Amino acid sequence: MATACPPLSLPPARLPRTSSRAGPARRPLHAARCSAVGEVMAETAAVGTAEEPLLVSAIKGKKVERPPVWLMRQAGRYMKSYQLLCERHPSFRERSENVDLVVEISLQPWKVFKPDGVILFSDILTPLPGMNIPFDIVKGKGPVIFDPLRTAAAVNEVREFVPEEWVPYVGQALNVLRDEVNNEAAVLGFVGAPFTLASYCVEGGSSKNFSKIKKMAFSEPEILHNLLQKFTTSMANYIKYQADNGAQAVQIFDSWATELSPVDFEEFSLPYLKQIVDSVKETHPELPLILYASGSGGLLERLPLTGVDVVSLDWTVDMAEGRKRLGSNIAVQGNVDPGVLFGSKEFISKRIYDTVQKAGNSGHVLNLGHGIKVGTPEENVAHFFEVAKGIRY
Repeated sequence: MATACPPLSLPPARLPRTSSRAGPARRPLHAARCSAVGEVMAETAAVGTAEEPLLVSAIKGKKVERPPVWLMRQAGRYMKSYQLLCERHPSFRERSENVDLVVEISLQPWKVFKPDGVILFSDILTPLPGMNIPFDIVKGKGPVIFDPLRTAAAVNEVREFVPEEWVPYVGQALNVLRDEVNNEAAVLGFVGAPFTLASYCVEGGSSKNFSKIKKMAFSEPEILHNLLQKFTTSMANYIKYQADNGAQAVQIFDSWATELSPVDFEEFSLPYLKQIVDSVKETHPELPLILYASGSGGLLERLPLTGVDVVSLDWTVDMAEGRKRLGSNIAVQGNVDPGVLFGSKEFISKRIYDTVQKAGNSGHVLNLGHGIKVGTPEENVAHFFEVAKGIRY
């Protein structure tokens, strides 16, 4: 089996001096002894503690020996074990709404790569049936909302989501994952942000130009605000439910917020995200909240105004510049280009080191800037984790 060892001493990054949370000084990174690709290094396997996983400590700005690492969409798509499971269970709804399958899929990357975060296998649209919004996920087409919400009457029929009644399998799966992972990694939950959920429901599914929801926003804003408020209340409840059942951090996906101009983001997304964060922090003040919005370079300074603990950067933003623009009181996640995982192992290593150097030695969770792409070689994912877990600040 091939061995992929990084250099023992890495050159310090050439960074602008900032007063960011990354720390006043940038020390060279050091790589730990490496092993064969695909093996988990014994000296880095036990990264959690009985009290708090490494990922949670890093988010809180505590001193850690290396950046924690997990990958968006790490469960599914590229993994052969997931593809084989899909042959037996072709319906995405079945895979994401059956406790045993949710646990099995969530743990597939954990068993192979030992990431520092184990994220619940689910979908941001999972709550919709419980809000009186029927949907399905059709292979080759994606989400389909059977009755798009385009009138005041339709929005009035949307009800508040009660997770205990509609998604008990989510709570059960999170509890099992906590027992299985045993604090060696953080169990992560996630929800969709109000504007992104509203976009799916008004458009009727995925969209290229978002003309229907923008028509509503700009011609009948009161209808959209009504819908956004319902999603806000429901997603705050859903985050609390996930936390009560074992989630140690929750990521909020506002995938479509970056379709808005800055002034429209401030009206149709920002206040609702802030309301969610404020509500959750009232009851769960220690729960780390992560916000991810792809293509967010134009909105970056506005994202910390939501009050989240971590902003996840996509790969179109330079990590050093991103940290400077975000300010000193917020952690960052990301932001290696998912396409890098199609490169050589040497190239993958180089990009990991560059990202970690620019992020600094505090308040950083290493991740991709988007989800893993279909067809990504599993051996390259193994290399990504091995190199990342071998870094020492």
